[in-house]
Amino acid sequence: MDASKRQRYDKISEELTKLVGGRENIQGVAHCATRLRIVLKDNDLADLKAMEDVDLAKGVFVAGDQVQIIFGAGLVNDVYEVFAENNNMKNMSLSDLKTEANKKMNPLQRIIKALSDVFVDIMPGILAAALLTGLSGVLGNMEFVKGNDTLYGINTLINIASGAIFGFLPLAVAYSACKRFGGRPILGIVIGCIMLSNSLADAYAAAQGAVEVTTLHIFGLGVELVGFQGGIIVALLMGFVTAKLDQFFEKKVPEVIRLLLSPLLTTLVGALLLFTVIGPVGRGLSSGITNALVWMTQNLGVVGYSVFSGLQQLVVITGLHHILGAIEAQLLADTGRNFLNPLMSVAIIAQGGAVLGYLFLHKKNAKVRELCIPSFVSVLFGITEPALFGINIRYRFPIIGGCIGGALGGIVVYLTNLAAVGFGTTVVPGIALADPAGNGYINYIIAHGVAITGGFVMTLVLGKFMDKPQEKVSGATDSGVNRQEIGEEPAESGMQMEVPERETFYGYEEGRLIAMEDVKDETFANKVLGDGIAVIPSEGKVYAPTDGTVLSVFDTRHAVCFQSSCGTEILIHIGVDTVNLKGKYFTAHVKDGDIVKKGQLMIEFDREQIEKAGYDTVIPMIFTDLQEGRVLEKEEPGSVKPDVRAVVVYNAR
Repeated sequence: MDASKRQRYDKISEELTKLVGGRENIQGVAHCATRLRIVLKDNDLADLKAMEDVDLAKGVFVAGDQVQIIFGAGLVNDVYEVFAENNNMKNMSLSDLKTEANKKMNPLQRIIKALSDVFVDIMPGILAAALLTGLSGVLGNMEFVKGNDTLYGINTLINIASGAIFGFLPLAVAYSACKRFGGRPILGIVIGCIMLSNSLADAYAAAQGAVEVTTLHIFGLGVELVGFQGGIIVALLMGFVTAKLDQFFEKKVPEVIRLLLSPLLTTLVGALLLFTVIGPVGRGLSSGITNALVWMTQNLGVVGYSVFSGLQQLVVITGLHHILGAIEAQLLADTGRNFLNPLMSVAIIAQGGAVLGYLFLHKKNAKVRELCIPSFVSVLFGITEPALFGINIRYRFPIIGGCIGGALGGIVVYLTNLAAVGFGTTVVPGIALADPAGNGYINYIIAHGVAITGGFVMTLVLGKFMDKPQEKVSGATDSGVNRQEIGEEPAESGMQMEVPERETFYGYEEGRLIAMEDVKDETFANKVLGDGIAVIPSEGKVYAPTDGTVLSVFDTRHAVCFQSSCGTEILIHIGVDTVNLKGKYFTAHVKDGDIVKKGQLMIEFDREQIEKAGYDTVIPMIFTDLQEGRVLEKEEPGSVKPDVRAVVVYNAR
């Protein structure tokens, strides 16, 4: 991570820590594909409204146990790293976080979260199988592939690979579920192997009456020796049971024989439960779910399809959508076709259409563009959280427009009999999963075109009646920082701050003034963060260069964000890469929101110790957000003191 990004993420971390109620209110932190997830001792101490204006944040909400801040795919990883490190939670295990989080969840939330965790672990394999299935379907319909021995052979191997992954999916599910619920993963694999054993009749062949099924009698119960191919729900249940059995026997069996006896008993009891209780119950549950979905398509027709695709994204808000992965897998295993995937896909792209509609309505608003464009890109890859929580739900009417667009797309899915041959991916990459039968790829594009257009148009229509003007908050800047929230007094209530013709910034540290280009760091020298000056210090004190307000003192105390009384923002950064010292050798004499006078001491640091630690102690002062037309007049390099003019900011003529 380069220095400029690190500084930006440090500032985000500082602000978030403050807004969640301080470090002492944080119990744990983790992240998923798009969200920073923070478990707090008391959610009421968090200022959710202010969090929405944190730099790079696209939305904030509370999901049962966690405050979740949406940053988007990729970005959230970097923000998490910095936030966790700055709050000393870098080494906190995910199980610890889950333990704290589960205390606040109701039973239904715990079940949904557990299902999500199970499928997250094995999703790469599922995606590989689904994409290989789609690729095999495409190649298999091409005549030149059929007529070429090499291409035909490659396609056959692709088909074998995809079939093998799906064929052993129950084993993968049992492994992941056992691991998730606290058992030893290898025992989940053992149970999965038993479920798919060659000693059992193949489940598909048995269902067609193509093989003879042996029946055993155990405790008066008739036990049919049929395998569990496609038994996703059975595998989920067995993963859970195996984990609990493992935990039980690990506690009860004496240590001297535990290594031999505990896994033996877990496997034996698990196998008995599989064939006598869990298997029959799981098969019945699977059959019921599949039959209900098939009934919906046969009896509710276009209404059932449109209602599902229209409301599916509302299910995402609750988190219940994670259970659909298990249902899709079971549907594929039982029928060979997954009609839920294209329905969910059109529901997703319709919300993207709503985002574009909102963007069109506010195309002149830079903040809206900053939110909408990356959110829409995420939608193209099946991730709607930034769009939902950053825009559509936040402004209300876009979510309605998106739901209507999703319903329209669902109608097309029904009329074209569109389905998928896999699951796990949607929208742009999801086209590879479309069943090619009956012009499936063309129908996939048409359905998505209708959905995104419907979401876009309906958002425009609803916006005419429901949209509210986006008023700029008094005292707020384009970067989203509300100065009144961090303690700065507004110049006048509801009035813009008057910008003076000239503004003088004085020395902020005794030492030798140098040009920014001479700083031995590419980020500063290339003015990535902005133009300014730098001082090679002769002591260890940083002073306020003019009257103003402390916007933020970094937790590591190596940098200060400052705003002059006339509204000009600067960053004073002590040293290069000194964030790695994590506050050692630095002492802050001001805090966020403090109003200070020119020459007031803000930070003290031990220059000699920092240099001994191998760090450059040069101190850049960067003008991070100069208004258009403002120009820096910098003093010539040489000695500087706190009462000597260093920079003049003036309006260009």
